[in-house]
Amino acid sequence: MSVIIMLLCASLAVAIFFLVAFIWSVKDGQYDDDYSPAHRILFDDKTSKE
Repeated sequence: MSVIIMLLCASLAVAIFFLVAFIWSVKDGQYDDDYSPAHRILFDDKTSKE
């Protein structure tokens, strides 16, 4: 029974570590889209009525 408790604690520690790493990367701007704004000028605007 103690092995199950140890494995549960270890898995919770790993899950909390990955959750903290994910939140830290989101706040740090890791998932900001820097690629598409530079290429936005290459695509036509469909809202233009000229």
